[in-house]
Amino acid sequence: MNRTSNDKKKYSVLVSIANKKYLPDPEGETILKDLILKGGYDEVEAVRCKKTINMLVRSRTEEQARKLVLRICTELRLFNPVVSKCVVTVTSSLKS
Repeated sequence: MNRTSNDKKKYSVLVSIANKKYLPDPEGETILKDLILKGGYDEVEAVRCKKTINMLVRSRTEEQARKLVLRICTELRLFNPVVSKCVVTVTSSLKS
């Protein structure tokens, strides 16, 4: 019996990637100007967009799952650290 796979749980992990706050967000600005404000919703002052990625991973602990996904995002360049901020959050633990 392969003990390593039995020792691991499944974790649902959410990755959020957004432009750093000091950089413009052209997509958010377009949504604000061309949709929201033109639609008459002048209460909205700003819109920022981000990309989300959901991953289901096997790991022994929640912290190891978070670190694994962050390493994947960094090594595989799923985001550009110069212009983007990447936040990795474990959202749930699932039974294997």
